[in-house]
Order: sequence, then C-alpha cells, then structure tokens
Amino acid sequence: MQDGRAPRIRNRAPAAIQITAEQLLREAQERQESTFRAPKQRVEDFEELHEYRGRKRKEFEERVRRTRGSIKEWTQYANWEASQNEFDRSRSIFERALDVDPRSVQLWLSYTEMELKSRNVQHARNLFDRAVTLLPRVDQLWYKYVYLEELLQNVPGARQVFERWMQWEPDDKAWQAYIKMEERYDESDRASVIYERWIAVRPDPRVWVKWAKFEEERGKLDKAREVFQTALQFFGDEEEQVEKAQAVFNAFAKMETRLKEYERARVIYKFALSRLPRSKSANLYAAYTKFEKQHGTRSIVESTVLGKRRIQYEDEVSQDGRNYDVWFDYVRLEEGALRTLREEGGTKEEEDAATERVRDVYERAVAHVPPGQEKRHWRRYIFLWLEYALFEEIETKDYDRARQVYRTVLNLVPHKQFTFAKLWIMAARFEIRQLDLMAARKMLGTAIGMCPKESLFKGYIQLEMDLREFDRVRTLYEKYLEYDPTNSAAWIKYAELETALEDFTRAEAIFELGVSQASLSMPEILWKAYIDFEVDEQGDREKTRTLYERLVVLSGHHKVWISYAEFEGSSIPLPRAMREEEEDEDSEPRVVAGDPQLARQVFERGYKDLKVKGLKAERAALLESWKAFEQEHGSESDIAKVEGMMPIIGRKQHVDKETGQVVEDWELVFADDEREANPRSFKFLQMAHAWKHSQAKKSGGTGILSGFTSAAASALESTQNDDVRMEDRREQDDSHSDVASSDGE
Repeated sequence: MQDGRAPRIRNRAPAAIQITAEQLLREAQERQESTFRAPKQRVEDFEELHEYRGRKRKEFEERVRRTRGSIKEWTQYANWEASQNEFDRSRSIFERALDVDPRSVQLWLSYTEMELKSRNVQHARNLFDRAVTLLPRVDQLWYKYVYLEELLQNVPGARQVFERWMQWEPDDKAWQAYIKMEERYDESDRASVIYERWIAVRPDPRVWVKWAKFEEERGKLDKAREVFQTALQFFGDEEEQVEKAQAVFNAFAKMETRLKEYERARVIYKFALSRLPRSKSANLYAAYTKFEKQHGTRSIVESTVLGKRRIQYEDEVSQDGRNYDVWFDYVRLEEGALRTLREEGGTKEEEDAATERVRDVYERAVAHVPPGQEKRHWRRYIFLWLEYALFEEIETKDYDRARQVYRTVLNLVPHKQFTFAKLWIMAARFEIRQLDLMAARKMLGTAIGMCPKESLFKGYIQLEMDLREFDRVRTLYEKYLEYDPTNSAAWIKYAELETALEDFTRAEAIFELGVSQASLSMPEILWKAYIDFEVDEQGDREKTRTLYERLVVLSGHHKVWISYAEFEGSSIPLPRAMREEEEDEDSEPRVVAGDPQLARQVFERGYKDLKVKGLKAERAALLESWKAFEQEHGSESDIAKVEGMMPIIGRKQHVDKETGQVVEDWELVFADDEREANPRSFKFLQMAHAWKHSQAKKSGGTGILSGFTSAAASALESTQNDDVRMEDRREQDDSHSDVASSDGE
C-alpha cells in the first residue's frame, strides 16, 4: 500500500455474510438527510402582517433592481401582490414591467391571467386590446382574446375580434378558427363568405378544396360545383397551372363519384390527364385507375392500367435508354394492347393508332445503339430488331417493311468484328416464306463469304436439307470443312448425309479423309462414328478390326482396348451384301457371333501395353472390364485368372523433395509387378494373404479379397501338396534306412 500498489488479496473465498443490492439501497435511503424546509410563520395581528409585507416588498424591489430585465422576477412580484389582494399594486408592477419590455408575450399573458383570476373581465379585455394592437402578429394573443369573448358568450364581440385579426391576413389556422366558430353557431352563410375572403387572400388548391367540401357537407351541391369550376377557371389550362391544380381536379372528381355522377368524374379525370405529361400525373393517374376499377367497364379498366404502366416504363427508359429489358417489356405491353383491341373488335382507326404506338416504341428502342464494338453489348439489342421484324411480318402483314427492318439491322452490325448467325438465318428464312429462294441463298452466301461461322454453315445446310437440295448440301459441307477441317462433328454429319443417301463408298471415303487430318478438335468421336459405321452399316469385321488396330497405335488409351476387346467378343450384323440377299421384313436380322478367345487376346495385349507404359489406374480399369467380360462369357478358371491379376492397395513411403519429410502414399500393387521385381518377397506375400483368407473363412467372415487372394490360395494349396509329398518321401527314406540297418546287423 505504501508504494502505491493495490493490496494483494490472499483470501478469495466468498464472505460468510453476503450484502445484497436491496440492503444497499435500503441503507442509502435510511441515511439520506431530510431536505431543508423554511419554518412556517403565523401572523397574529395587522402589525405583523404590515411588517411581513414590508419585508417581502423590500426583497422583491431589491431583486427587480438587480435584475431589471428578468421578466420572471417582475411576474413573481406582481403575482405575490395579487395573492395579497393588492391588485392596484400588482397592476402597477405589471405596468412597470411593460415599460421595461413591452413586447414580452409571456408578460402580457401573465398580466391578463392575473386579471381573469381576480375576475376583472373588463380589465382583461382592455389588456388584450392593448396587446393585439401592439403585437398584431402574435396569434396566441388573438386566440386568448377570442376565447375570452366566446367564453363570455359575446359572439358579436368575438366576431369583431376575428374581423380585426383577419385584416392582418394571418395563416390558415386563424381562418379555420374563424370558420369553425361560425359553424358552431350555425352561421353557414357567414362561413361561406369567410371562405371566399380566405380564397382572395390565399388562393391555394387546398383552400379551394376545403371550401368546396364545406359546401358539399352543408348540402349546397351546386355551390360546391361552382366553387370547383371557379377554381379551374382561376388556374387555367396551361401545363404548369394544371399540374399545380391536380388536387382540385382529384377532389372535384371524387365529389362527383360520391354523388354517383360517374360520367362527370370520368370527364374531369380525362380533362386533367390530357393536359399533363405522364411523368407529372402519377398520383392523379393512380386515382383515375382506382376510379375505373370500381366504376368502369373492362375495356376502360384495361386501358387505364395500360396508361399507368406506360408512365412507369417511360420513367425507366428516360433514366437509362439502353436498358433493353425495359424496352422488351414496353413493347410486349403495346403488342398485348393491340391484340386485345383486335379481339374486342376495335375500329380501323383504333387499330392503326395502336399499331403506330408499337412501331414508335420499336423505333425509339432500336435508336439506342450499344456503345463500343463488343458483341456482349449487342446481344439483347439484336433481339429487339428481330422482334420488330417478326411483328411487321406476323401482326401487320407488312412484308416490305419487315424486309427493310432486316436490311437495316444487317447494315448496322459491324460484321468485320463480329456477327450474329441467327440474324442472317432469320432474314433468309423470311425470304423463303416470301418465295424468294434466290434472295435467301444470296443472303446466306454473302454471310458465309463476309463472316464465316459454324452456326451459319449449320443454318444454311439445314435450309438446303429442308429443300432436299442434296448437291448443294454436299457443296456446303465441302466449304464448311475447308473453313474448319478440325471440326469432327462436321465430318460426322457429312458422312451421315451420305449414309442416309446410301452412298456408302462416299461415306467411307469421308470418314477416312476425316481421320487422316493432322489435328482434330475431338478425334475420339470421329473414330467412334467411323467404327460404328463399319459395324452397323457395313458389317465388315475385318475392316473394323483394322480401324481398331490403327486407333490403338495412335491412341493406346485403355478405353480403346476395352472397346476393341468387347467388339471381338460381341455379335455384329451381317455384311451388307449378305443382308440385301436375305432381306425379309418379317424375320429378325441375322448376326455374326463374336469370338471370346480373340477378345481375351486383345485384353492381354492391352494389359501388357498399359503395363509397359506404367499406367496402373488404367490397368485396373481394364481388368475390371475383363473380369465383367469373363463373368459373362468365360469359365470359373478364366474368372480366377483375371482375379489373380487384380491389384491391391498398398502403402509406400518416400521423401518429399520440397519439404524433405517422409510422406506415405497409397498405390496400386499388381501381383505380376511384384513377382518380377521381388520374387522372394512375393512368395512370402502370397502366403500371408492366403493365411489371412483362411483365417477369415474359419471365423465365418467374408474377409477382404484382394488381387493376391486367388494366387495366394493356389500357392497355399500347392505348398500344402508339396509338404505332403515331402512327408511321404521322408517316411519312405526312414523305412529304407531301417531295413538297411537291420540287414547290416
């Protein structure tokens, strides 16, 4: 404690007596000292009263002398004199205070309150009259004055006070207070005159609405309509003035709706909306929409909703003209309105107007060309043009205009940087529908010459296929393959065309030319299609076998070996020459059976090839397929042979070159690899697995079979047989030795 450090707490156990928060609060309350209270004084006679008043007056005078500008001190002094029934003295003090600060509202209110408490009404009136004359802009004084007169039931006096107040053109609350006072005494005509004076002072829309509503509530409907009509004449027909008077139009229409004058209300709404832009009449349009939903017909309601959505879309496109999603929604809205109009049997003029609205939206949308020369910016934009062309072709039947739309967009796209195949193809198919085949071919030929593209070739080929122009299709495929000889799918489609035309020689030549290309995008699908062609269409096993031999030399992939082996072991259709001779629709097609022995040879070749390459996972996959094949076509011994070649998962430790630590990995261990690498340890490993297998059988469990199980089991049996033979030989040798010793003896 002496060196300033906190004392060490040795005993941290809780105290035997715990002090609660309630005890702390109770003690604090009990130990509080009582507040000081001034002693009560009792006045026994007038002499003491006179002495007491003299002392208090001296104190108050001293205080107001020190703080002359403090209204609080003056008020306390005057109120004390009033409490002593010395009203003349109290008035004198208030007057002295008013000399100090004549514009203090609180001082005037305290002065009048003192007079009213003492029931000196006339004095209070005189004070309010002086106050409002001096401070005419203080509404509180006027309210107090009016309240006093009305409390005394001096309604003419209150009205006179209001008239004096209205000459100063106060705020709206003062006018409303005057009107409410007249309403309390059923002076509706006077209130109407006050509204008229209020309008003359402050002609705001809400004041007009209040006046008209007042006239409606008292049953003067013609007067209410006259008020609204006067308001509309006052504001005029200009856009800015009509925008300012939206509340008047809305209230006028709602009044007519309440009176069930729906046509009047509709005319009022339409009159206002026709003179306002859509962007400035959202609230009024919402009210009109609600009105039509309640009282309008189905067609009127739909047109109203359409108008509301048009306003919304116009706001969005005005903010971002390149928001093509909004343009799509806008166009669909207008097209839907056109279809609805046709279904309901609209007039020719209405249909033409709706069509022009759709065209106007399309023209405004396509006018916003994407910035830059990047294709991703143009994708949505191009679909606007396509929708425009389809609209002109399908909805309006204006084919010349649709053709012009296609030509305009084709000239707009920078085809040297990028192009859109869908645009060319749709334009060409439009010409086909117009029976102008030469124009369609010329258009697609121009597209291929200017900006060749895979989808363009496919679309042109499909077009000629639909027209059954197979010579042109062959020419297009040749151009296609000249443009992209690495496209395996194009080679396959070309060969499939020739196969469908039953020109198998050309199909085979196309396949041969395709697989001989130096580079292909996906050569495996082309080889597979070539092999399937030879198997299914030609039925030539020797040719297919030759293809597989070429493929395993090129690829050597384990799936190729598996497919090759399965081909050798499976049945294939008869060769085409024999198939045509024995053609019979009712009989089932004959097939040529496979050779399982050749399949096994292919599996063995593939296994050895993968083994030489050191591909362990691929060898395991090939063995799995080989095992499945033997389970279907082979015997028990064949299956056991394959199972004996199956690998096991072993652990291998090596030193990581980067970290220098010993790392343990899992790897596939094949029996033949171990036999060749470690013949002595392989024998021991076989015995260990055979023992484990036998122990699993004794315990009734299935055990974990591995690739060594079959080989180990056979090794165990052979070892047991060798042991039996060795015992027999030893017994024979012992018997010979015993006979020899007896003979010797």
